[in-house]
Amino acid sequence: MIKDLQETSYLFGSNAPYVEELYENYLEDPSSVDDKWRQFFDNLQNSPASDGKLGTHDVAHTPIIAALARKRVSGVVGHSDGELEIARKQVAVQSLISAYRFLGSRRAVLDPLRRKELPKVPELEPAFYGLTEADMNVTFSAANTFFGSEKMTLREILDALRQTYCGTVGYEFMYVSDPAIRQWWEERIENTRSTPNYQAPEKKKILEKLTAAEGLERYLHTKYVGQKRFSLEGGESFIVSMDAVVEQAAEYGIEEMVIGMAHRGRLNVLVNTLGKSPKELFSEFEGKYASGDLTAGDVKYHNGFSSNVVTKNGPIHLALAFNPSHLEIVDPVAMGSVRARQDRLNDPKGLKVLGVLVHGDAAFAGQGVVMETLNLADTRGYGTGGTIHLVINNQIGFTTSDPRDKGSMTYCTDPAKLIEAPVIHVNGDDAEAVVMATRLAMEFRNTFHKDVFVDIVCFRRLGHNEQDTPSLTQPLMYSKVAAHPGTRAVYAEKLIAQGVITEDDAKAFAADYRRQLEEGTIQEFAPSISAKTSHTVNWSRYNGSLQDRVHTAVPVQELKRLAEIITTEPENFKVHPLLEKVLTDRRSMKDGLINVDWGLAEHLAFATLLTGGYSVRVSGEDAGRSTFMHRHAVWHDQNRGTWDTGIWIPLEHLSPTQGRFTVIDSILSEEAVLGFEYGYSGAAPECLTIWEAQFGDFANGAQVVIDQFISSGEAKWGRKSGLTMLLPHGYEGQGPEHSSARVERYLQLAADDNMVIAQPTTAAQIFHLLRRQMVGRTRKPLVVFSPKSLLRNKAATSPMQDLSEGKFKEIIGETEDLDRSSVSRILLCTGKVYYELAKRRQELAAYNVAIVRIEQLYPFNQLELNSQFEKYPNVSEVVWVQDEPQNQGAWSYIQQRILAAMNVGCRLGYAGRPSSSSPAVGYASKHIEQLKTLLSDAFGPLKGLIQIK
Repeated sequence: MIKDLQETSYLFGSNAPYVEELYENYLEDPSSVDDKWRQFFDNLQNSPASDGKLGTHDVAHTPIIAALARKRVSGVVGHSDGELEIARKQVAVQSLISAYRFLGSRRAVLDPLRRKELPKVPELEPAFYGLTEADMNVTFSAANTFFGSEKMTLREILDALRQTYCGTVGYEFMYVSDPAIRQWWEERIENTRSTPNYQAPEKKKILEKLTAAEGLERYLHTKYVGQKRFSLEGGESFIVSMDAVVEQAAEYGIEEMVIGMAHRGRLNVLVNTLGKSPKELFSEFEGKYASGDLTAGDVKYHNGFSSNVVTKNGPIHLALAFNPSHLEIVDPVAMGSVRARQDRLNDPKGLKVLGVLVHGDAAFAGQGVVMETLNLADTRGYGTGGTIHLVINNQIGFTTSDPRDKGSMTYCTDPAKLIEAPVIHVNGDDAEAVVMATRLAMEFRNTFHKDVFVDIVCFRRLGHNEQDTPSLTQPLMYSKVAAHPGTRAVYAEKLIAQGVITEDDAKAFAADYRRQLEEGTIQEFAPSISAKTSHTVNWSRYNGSLQDRVHTAVPVQELKRLAEIITTEPENFKVHPLLEKVLTDRRSMKDGLINVDWGLAEHLAFATLLTGGYSVRVSGEDAGRSTFMHRHAVWHDQNRGTWDTGIWIPLEHLSPTQGRFTVIDSILSEEAVLGFEYGYSGAAPECLTIWEAQFGDFANGAQVVIDQFISSGEAKWGRKSGLTMLLPHGYEGQGPEHSSARVERYLQLAADDNMVIAQPTTAAQIFHLLRRQMVGRTRKPLVVFSPKSLLRNKAATSPMQDLSEGKFKEIIGETEDLDRSSVSRILLCTGKVYYELAKRRQELAAYNVAIVRIEQLYPFNQLELNSQFEKYPNVSEVVWVQDEPQNQGAWSYIQQRILAAMNVGCRLGYAGRPSSSSPAVGYASKHIEQLKTLLSDAFGPLKGLIQIK
């Protein structure tokens, strides 16, 4: 009697994935599987399932093995024991094939240094499946492979598998859930058995690129001894890979490419990929600089570059993003630039603009921003149609890294599995394989528009930098490095052996490149290099000053017209009752029955910009609704409520010719999303690009972006950005992580007119501030400490007239009609504490006290402050009042500016919370106690005295 399937082990264990895959193939196309399996699955489909019903084609794939186990074999098992043994061995062979697809990369020869023996992988041995030497010449079906024959001996199958999956290229793609993608990879690599077949001209070009990569490094090493350059020696095949990317991109019709990379090999890319003049590079090594308008500048291996390069498939614009020393932080910045360019060219699929990210092995595996950026890849607001990732894997990370401490992953590229991105590992010494892998990656991206990785496994001949001595801590590895002749020499020897070139040809390539370096121009690029294209943004239009007068008022009739549109519900659209209340109030504001609140003022700022030809992009973790529910830019139909049909975005429906409005609820990421928006703003000056923190404190998670890009990008690189950051800030008793946007940090970073730092206190102020950010002829980052309680504070609302007249006021003087001659004390403050001070003054009837609000902290309007003080000739006391602790907030920054405005004999005091290591207290009772104290101090005897003598 034939045993139950549950006892037929070849269908289970490690073979289960194969049976499951066969069943998936059967469901898609019954003719794609062997006759016996097709008969078997036919019987299964038409037999009762566990619930007694007939099987259907929507049977879940994963439970198929369990379903099989509950049944008798109706096809295969019905045959003789001999036939059953043949079927068992056929399944074993298919399991072996599947194992190579899954695990073959573990046995691939990837390390040019050959430091370790390849690991034992039992699943790749026939014996693991009960196959013996006697089976080697037996013919089996190879119908589910792409080796060119449906019938092959086991020996032929094994040789094909080893050649395909265990040569100098290793693949990881079987974890991808889409069967079409898995089959695509199987077909592409098994058809060629991972063996490139290039003709002599292509091989010569590869050698020329290797020669150029090596030649530049050796020239710099001898001419500028000991200077940091983060050499590419040992990884020269990366330049070959970049060349393949550029050529293939042009063939696919890509018009622009944005490259993000850190230090390693950057100078080589500048010269040998983008065509930067060697003469210009040498000037930088010699301490000269051409950009005299930069207030700071940067080191040569941080600088970016743009050029047009002519390829055999036509011209392509290349832009290498500027990058600081923070490893992978450039990743989201470069992707933001890609997305902005795609939006500008109306290129939603990324057919015209491509992003390329170049990673280091240790940094890619170790930096959290990598995972955050990868997680953006397929989202609506941040997707770019697939990114090409190239990894310069020198197998060491930092020089002193102990291999035991490199990380917990098998491969440095394992984070790619987060988004099911395929990975090709390739031995950097096999330059032709590097080209093949790169072209495969480009073809994949062009087909599926998803991310893909090429991991170039190489080595690093020198230390982490040129002042390093790696043999101190890596003696064994660097004994191997010292003995390695170099990738160029390895490949040249191969071509000489093939008769493609002679030894004299190889020497001539090197001598010719050396001559070009001496002359300061690379012939390949000399006739074609240019930075401008038809898509180039004219940034010269934004060379205005922050002190320029900007007209931001909008006629009241236009404001009412737009308000009508953005408060009108579509037909048969049911909004939430809470939103209906908001819309009812906004209609009243439009009609002048009540003042305009923060939410409507913000919407009107957006609407007027959109109808004025600008675009608006708002992102953040709650951007559509907003954390404090004041925005409501996205309405959800309460009857439908699905994301594809049940939403309405009023700001998208203002005019047929309006600008693009984008509002995105981002993933819970600060660093990557803020970096992305900075990159976006740097390529889209006509778009009001806003990142809104859920709470201002959360920008802490993106501090590297703020320090290295937003505050200093213009001083270091001349890169302008109009990025706006909305950082909810205010002491409402919500604890230390929901109070402070760390005002003091931004003020520390403020210099060189590098950004605007503001804390507006009325609806009209945010309206004019947002409009000024775009209407003005300058582009600087804008940091707004936006309110929380003021969003619904009636005292912070504004009449419509304030939007149709006036402008943003950098300082708001006293609004009450006080007797100026009787004023003896001025309270200076910023933010919501103004309203608490005004209320307290009324309670005390202290009308000898004037209150002045600083609405823009930087650039600081000293003349206006002086003017405010001049209004009160009898003032003897000035008090700075702030919500923040004394060692935080604006107190340290503002002191000298207040003193400069005070008269001799006048005294300056402080009222605020005491110094604290935490930004705010967590106990509500203590918060209230501190608030009472600071209000009392504001009107009581002076504390923290500073006197003008």
